[in-house]
Amino acid sequence: MSFLEYAPAPESTAILNLKSDYGLFIDGEFVPGHGKSFATISPATEKHIATIANANAADVDTAVRAARKAYDSTWSKLSGADRGKYLFRIARLVQERGRELAVAESLDNGKPIKESRDVDIPLVAAWFFYYAGWADKLDYAGLGAAPRALGVAAQVIPWNFPLLMLAWKIAPALAAGNTVVLKPAETTPLSALLFAEILQQAELPKGVVNILTGAGDTGQALVQHPDVNKVAFTGSTAVGRAIAKSVAGTGKKLTLELGGKAANIVFDDAPIDQAIEGIVNGIFFNQGHVCCAGSRLLVQENVHEEVVDRLKQRLSTLRLGDPLDKNTDIGAINSREQLDRIRELSDIGEAEGAERWTADCAIPENGFWFAPTIFDNVSTSSRIAREEIFGPVLSVLTFRTPAEAIAKANNTPYGLSAGIWSDKGSKILAVADELRAGVIWANTFNRFDPASPFGGYKESGYGREGGRHGLAAYLTTASLHDSVVETKAVAQ
Repeated sequence: MSFLEYAPAPESTAILNLKSDYGLFIDGEFVPGHGKSFATISPATEKHIATIANANAADVDTAVRAARKAYDSTWSKLSGADRGKYLFRIARLVQERGRELAVAESLDNGKPIKESRDVDIPLVAAWFFYYAGWADKLDYAGLGAAPRALGVAAQVIPWNFPLLMLAWKIAPALAAGNTVVLKPAETTPLSALLFAEILQQAELPKGVVNILTGAGDTGQALVQHPDVNKVAFTGSTAVGRAIAKSVAGTGKKLTLELGGKAANIVFDDAPIDQAIEGIVNGIFFNQGHVCCAGSRLLVQENVHEEVVDRLKQRLSTLRLGDPLDKNTDIGAINSREQLDRIRELSDIGEAEGAERWTADCAIPENGFWFAPTIFDNVSTSSRIAREEIFGPVLSVLTFRTPAEAIAKANNTPYGLSAGIWSDKGSKILAVADELRAGVIWANTFNRFDPASPFGGYKESGYGREGGRHGLAAYLTTASLHDSVVETKAVAQ
């Protein structure tokens, strides 16, 4: 080990008390699934972690019926204050078991332990605390007269932030008075199953939250179930489009949080030191497995060379390796399938003429890994500038004027997020006003708060999660409810 080099500092897995097999969580209990079970593995080592039950259509029906029964007999009859008590209890248990949840998340997902420990888990607790406070204040949320729950919510979440996306979905749904059937991603079910144990520990009434593990067929059966009132999906645009088609005309309320190709715009008057850190956080946080990642860097021409050179210097200091090591900056890619896609699009970018630079990293022999990569002189028509790579790959483009920056930033089918770097507030506000993005950060990137709504435009989906707006997705009003009932009656 050379001078100032970090020694290994692995987080122990001894805190985990994992089972060898996990069933489906239905009606407050773990039960066997009727589909073919599958294994969840560590993407860093490809080693087996646990065997996971696979829910088929019959299991989905059982879970939805349990959620409906809990809604009719228990959850909808509780006062908002009593629902809030359960959410507060869940939030505190998440905090108490935070280290355990962080280790499980990094083990199953591949993200660095310092991110799951310092970002994901604290935000999970914050989401439950925040919506616990809203549970008895729905009448004062400004969401219409006599707001009421929708009923049973079907929720499908992705693999990039398994536990955080679970909190984004479950917390507002329960605060609004709905019951839930949630399906985690096939490659990252572990933290959701540990969360089911927390629900048992919190003594949440049976059937209020049900968790079904499985692949795409499980999710499809869930969103298409006739007794579901609300569908919330976070994932790819292609799957979101298919879900929108399947629920059209059914009266189900729908929220979609889909892909993105965010522009991170750096003007020549930006605080460069701060911007470099923001660029790194914007695209290399969580290995680039972030729907709102700043994967397109738009730099003003006269500072382009300086920004790229300093960015390369910064990336050369990042440490790639064991996700459970507290010194690791870049963890493992979540799956072989995702690694293959990142490699394919990176090769295409090079073939299309972009200049490729990759940080000098020692790649472990086992697992799924991709070193931080920059593509410079990227054309706006290049596939790496238009398609979501969902990995640690940054495309660099230049601009001369604010108008050109705005045009290039908006030249995408997506509209989820953007970043602006400048020391002039007037310039930031003027540019932000022209960007077609749901979330815009000023002199920072990838900052989240439960009180702030999150969502996009165009192919990035519709609806908002977080804040007061996140409650609206799980509520209806008396007049709207009557209208939906009439529509269903006519359709029948």
